Amino acid sequence: MLQGIELLADAVAITMGPKGRTVIIEQSWGSPKVTKDAKFVQDVANSTNKEAVDGTTTVTALAHSIAKEGLEKISKGANPVEIRRGVMLAVDAIIAELKNQSKPLTTPEETARIATVSANGDKEIGNIISDAVKKVGRKGIITVKNGKTLNDELEIIAGMKVDRGYISPYLTNISKDQKCEFRPGDAYILLSEKKISSVQSIVPALEIANAHSLSTLVLNRLTVSLQVVAVKAPGFGDNRNNQLKDMAIATDGAVFGEEGLTLNLEDVQPHDLGKVGEVVVTKDDAMLLKGKGDKAQIEKCVQNIIAQLDVTTSEYEKENLNEVLAKLSDGVAVLKVGETSDAEVNEKKDGVADALHATRAAVEEGIVLGGGCALLWCNSALDSLTPANEDQNIGIEIIKRTLKILAMTIAKKAGVEVSLIVEKIMQSSSEVGYDVMVGDFVNMLQKGITDPTKLVRTALLDASGVASLLITAEVVVTEIPKEEKDPGMGAMDGMGGGMGGGMF
Repeated sequence: MLQGIELLADAVAITMGPKGRTVIIEQSWGSPKVTKDAKFVQDVANSTNKEAVDGTTTVTALAHSIAKEGLEKISKGANPVEIRRGVMLAVDAIIAELKNQSKPLTTPEETARIATVSANGDKEIGNIISDAVKKVGRKGIITVKNGKTLNDELEIIAGMKVDRGYISPYLTNISKDQKCEFRPGDAYILLSEKKISSVQSIVPALEIANAHSLSTLVLNRLTVSLQVVAVKAPGFGDNRNNQLKDMAIATDGAVFGEEGLTLNLEDVQPHDLGKVGEVVVTKDDAMLLKGKGDKAQIEKCVQNIIAQLDVTTSEYEKENLNEVLAKLSDGVAVLKVGETSDAEVNEKKDGVADALHATRAAVEEGIVLGGGCALLWCNSALDSLTPANEDQNIGIEIIKRTLKILAMTIAKKAGVEVSLIVEKIMQSSSEVGYDVMVGDFVNMLQKGITDPTKLVRTALLDASGVASLLITAEVVVTEIPKEEKDPGMGAMDGMGGGMGGGMF
């Protein structure tokens, strides 16, 4: 088990820091993928990446350090359960200290700086991301896609996001990415408050169905290429009704089954359907872009929400109102990545997406010193801990040494003396760190060498969690991989899962 962890950690460590190297990953389809981010790390690393930012590299390095030392101590007779308790005791103290260290982003310039650092020093990308955050707001939606020119571009599209995906994967029309897209062009949307048990009742729209009518909808999608996708209405009760009303306002449609209205599905008319310019639906969510809603009506709704925000005292209510406000007023920012070849676009696109995630996380929870310095400065927070026994103290000591791993790895990749660098940082003021690009000690905040607090926090939490699970595990059961015979002919893109791509 440890051998597998070390194999993964060694590959990931290569990518760490501004002087890290790239890794080339073989894929089952297309050309090999070049990354400086170790996205192939799955499970806990992907969990951190989804929750925070480009944290796959960080969480893997931390988890490896904790697991390696923990397993070594256990082999010498230490109690794994007590070690785990010591580890989690230390992690709780560090998270509290990180919150004390964290500094909020207050200006667009600070946002651009963190985005630039996260984009490996690309100022153009940093400025575009900062501009996108400024235009759509802190909670606005920002996506990254391939551009059609050599230049990077920012496009602001009026749209909203629904936290529900398609109800059947057979409704997708892009099998590779498992999503359904209708663009460009107008798409009609039927909004229903109540369940629909028969496709016959919505023949004029043929847009949504529940479990009973889903088979008919899928059959039409597969056999006659009916351009349709079904999405379950988001939320429950009043929340569902309110979200459908928001969508109706944004798309100039009506909500069928809404209390007080006499609209029947059988009598649906074109003007009852919402209209959007583009639709993108994945298994998790749906994007409604370029809504055709009446601008005056939308503005009136926005002003009403702003007025409610001024008087409400409920944090829960404020959060809900802000979400609606973001959907109706901010729209969607699309970052279009341009390069000379598909391989370059895909590599750059990964970097832009990571920089975007890092920026959003920094806006959300603030920033701490980068280069592993934030964790170094958390060491003192562990001095006051009082473990219940020696094995818990072992867990705390493991974390103390783990806090140095990031700074040591980055320094090692830069070819400098690791122990001297770490020692000097610990003896300097709280804002001083080592800039490997210039080979000198600098004020990290002034130089903009920072990490999103959320990245460091979630990476440490996830790493300690999975490492603790590994060191307390007595048996691991896994499936023996089956050898697949070469079919002798490369599979066509999107032809998988027993369903021919040509049927979509």
